[in-house]
Amino acid sequence: MSEVNSGVAEDILPREVRVTQLQNLIETLRIAEEIASKGYLISSSELADLMDVNASAVTSRGDNWSWRNWVISRVRREGNQILWQLERVD
Repeated sequence: MSEVNSGVAEDILPREVRVTQLQNLIETLRIAEEIASKGYLISSSELADLMDVNASAVTSRGDNWSWRNWVISRVRREGNQILWQLERVD
């Protein structure tokens, strides 16, 4: 579910659609948790896909920032790709 799409318009969506969006959100959070717990590094485009934002929105945030229950850290560059690490915070 896109953070950009949240708001008043969702209030008029049918319950089934809202529940499906929540199921998609839970799956996204599970993916993020697996990435973090296994120490996987992901590219800017992969992180953007996970967050449902443009890749430029990821790279413009800086080297360390928060997203939901995770701290996102820029770890290194491999060729023309920036690699990111997710760390769970409670």
